[in-house]
Parts: sequence; structure tokens; C-alpha cells
Amino acid sequence: MNLSVDIGGVTLKNPVTTGSGTFGSGKEYGEFVDLSQLGAVTTKGVANVAWPGNGTPRVAETYGGMLNAIGLQNPGIDVFMERDIPFLKEQDATIIVNVCGKSTEDYIEVVEKLRDQPVDLLEINVSCPNVKEGGIAFGQDPKALYEITKAVKAKAKQPIIMKLSPNVTDITEMAKAAVEGGSDALSLINTLTGMKIDIEKRDFLLANHTGGMSGPAIKPVAVRMVYEVANAVDVPIIGMGGITCAEDALEFIMAGARGVAVGTANFMNPNTTIEVIDGIKDYMTRHKIQDINELVGCVK
Repeated sequence: MNLSVDIGGVTLKNPVTTGSGTFGSGKEYGEFVDLSQLGAVTTKGVANVAWPGNGTPRVAETYGGMLNAIGLQNPGIDVFMERDIPFLKEQDATIIVNVCGKSTEDYIEVVEKLRDQPVDLLEINVSCPNVKEGGIAFGQDPKALYEITKAVKAKAKQPIIMKLSPNVTDITEMAKAAVEGGSDALSLINTLTGMKIDIEKRDFLLANHTGGMSGPAIKPVAVRMVYEVANAVDVPIIGMGGITCAEDALEFIMAGARGVAVGTANFMNPNTTIEVIDGIKDYMTRHKIQDINELVGCVK
């Protein structure tokens, strides 16, 4: 039975990775999960300098999921290279580094520092607000997305995965812009923008007012967007958004995703990624499928 998939020229032993921001850089989960068994570990967002993140409260539960306004708090690329990459290599993990920034120069600085590091793929988080363009996210304007993809691709040694925001009118337009800019693969969806109000305090529950919604409630939207993108461009896709079990993962794969990322479910069950891998194996055994790639995009 073959579970391996190719993402941007890199072979993952199976299609399952972690959702950025839900797994740290693996250390928090190392006692629960054998990281070498995952297709890859996708790290928390890493910027050129340390980011303090947003004020608190910055997490709220919602029906079928959660809102987060962490603000991409991270220690910066230098600490990440010194502390986290060696740990992941010791665990024999395939490494996807999520890169964030507030300007094209920020992204480029991180990508250049990672050129000689033993990491496998770079996932570029374009849901960050572009400070030079008045705060609109890079991933919400096709021209800005094309330009940053082109700039990052020119400097990156590793293949790049542009992570698409769902907070747009037409996700296929954004996918085409990223592929035209040179993206080797795409990941989607990032969180949907949401809000929660504390009716007793008559105020916003999150200090940031809005946050990114994730969890099972967004899965149907995510599956639809993956399907649309898979039928609009010809690059590998990592699908994500509300995956809690193998059945969820298989929906994304059948819609056209070659890889899947488990995110919010890790907070409730740290072993979800392993359970998803085992569940995919069981499905393939039951249906006498020898190669996971036979299922990719099988629903037309």
C-alpha cells in the first residue's frame, strides 16, 4: 500500500501534516505523537523578528470550532533556527516552515535565512496584513499575491506553498495569481474572519474584535474551495479546515487535495494526526486501493 504523495517535488511518506499555529514546532506534542510518522510537521508562523502577538483575550470557543486572534506571536527566525529546526531533525520529521511578514522584505529576509537550513518546504502565510498597502492582506488582492509569490520564489531555495485566504470573492482567482507567480503548491483554507460578542459585558469578546474561525464548522466551505482550486490550477494542494478524522481528510483528498492538514482538532485530541493516518489506511484496505493518489480528485 502506497500512502506517499509528492508536494512540490518533495515526497511525504503520507498526506497528513499539521495546521500551522496549532502544533507549535512539534515540541509541545512530542510526548504524544511520533513526529516521524507524520507526512510532515508544519510549524507555527515564523517572522524575521520576534512578534509579541495581540492583546488578550485572544481565543474564544464557538459552535463547531474556535476563534483565534493570537496575532502570529513567535520568537523570530533566529531563535527558530537555533532551537526548533534541530529538534525536528532529531525527530526525523519532514519540515514545512510557515513564513509570515508585514512587508515583502520581511518574507524575503526569512526565506533567505532558511536557504541553507535542513527544511523541506516553505508555506507562505499571505493572510498577514500588508502594512505598506494600508493593512489589506497580501492574499486578498490578486496583484499583491502575484507580486509576493514572484518575489519569494526568486529567493527561496526550497519549494514554496502559498497559503490562500478564504476571505475573498473568488478563491480560484487567487490560486491562479499564486501559480502564475511561481508557487510550487497551494494550501487552503486559512481561517475565516469571525466575531463573538459578550452580551453581559456588551463588548467584543476578543481584544482584537475579530479573529480567525477554524474547526469543523468551516469544513464544507473548505472542501468546496479545494474542489474549485483543484479544477482551476495544476499544482499540488494541501487541504485544511475542520479535519477531525479520516473521513474528513478523505473528503478533501477526493475533492482534489494531495495533502491534508489537521489543525484545531489537535487542541482537543493531540493524537488526531495519527488517527487520521490510520483511518486512511483502513479505508484503503477496505476498498482495496493500493495507492492514495488514486483517490486524489476522484470526485468530478
